[in-house]
Amino acid sequence: MTLKIDTSELEDLMVLSLSGRIEVGHLGELAQIVELQKNPRNIVLDLQQIRLADRASVKFLANCEAKGIKLKNCPAYIREWMEREKD
Repeated sequence: MTLKIDTSELEDLMVLSLSGRIEVGHLGELAQIVELQKNPRNIVLDLQQIRLADRASVKFLANCEAKGIKLKNCPAYIREWMEREKD
């Protein structure tokens, strides 16, 4: 299973719908897409279809959220893991 990234625009927001497995090897591509946006607050990462994530990916998602990127439909296990990583 790999990571699939679908992009769409909703008003002034860029929505990145992620599905599959997010691993450290995918973070470069995802970071590049995010960095191309002028304002991170206009980015939404829809995680509804994420089935698995590794530690590096969870830290990446936590950093995205800290920058103002919205995490939509974040699975509970990822949300809990992000909270544990803060400690």
